[in-house]
Amino acid sequence: MRGFDFRSPAKKGKIAVFLSGRGSNFEALREAVDEGRINAAIALVFSNKADAPGLLKAREAGLETLFLDPKAHANREEYDQAIARELDKRGVDLICLAGYMKVLTPGLCEAFKHRILNIHPALLPAFPGLHVQQKAIDWGVRVSGCTVHFVAAEVDMGPIVLQAVVPVLQDDTEETLAARILVEEHRIYPEAVRLFFDGRLGIEGRRVFILEPGD
Repeated sequence: MRGFDFRSPAKKGKIAVFLSGRGSNFEALREAVDEGRINAAIALVFSNKADAPGLLKAREAGLETLFLDPKAHANREEYDQAIARELDKRGVDLICLAGYMKVLTPGLCEAFKHRILNIHPALLPAFPGLHVQQKAIDWGVRVSGCTVHFVAAEVDMGPIVLQAVVPVLQDDTEETLAARILVEEHRIYPEAVRLFFDGRLGIEGRRVFILEPGD
């Protein structure tokens, strides 16, 4: 079993947050960093959308931001290679996907293997992909929730770190269920990142183990 600890005694870890929209999970992570609950700093907020509201929020918070235009690159592989170069320049330890609406290439996933986290608004492996709250309602499940997982080349299929459960009510809409799940997303995503930088996540195959301090 392997624990992941990218800290050195003299320096905090570095996070890059990827987003394409409003960035509510980015704000939850930033708040946890600012409060000292995560032993890391947000080194970069990156987006594939020049007008992403989350980029504006990051700039207002005094954080470095970066937009790279996907249309300026020949293909997805070249685009992700350009992203990787920018991350390497900044010594990024962990990528946190926070509503980033592009599928990462296998090359980027491999370059940052076990160093990319995502938050998904369903209880994986059930309901991967998009519009998952409506899928949960349509299937008549009694509970749904959210999942923090390491990112692999296969979408929404990486090893699971943390999950949280919420009830699915009989009068739920996609919007009301999404709002209830979002509260839990904001709670467990910073916790997973904290565990990562505390060196308390170990992986065996598809399973992630939460290690006791000092293990």
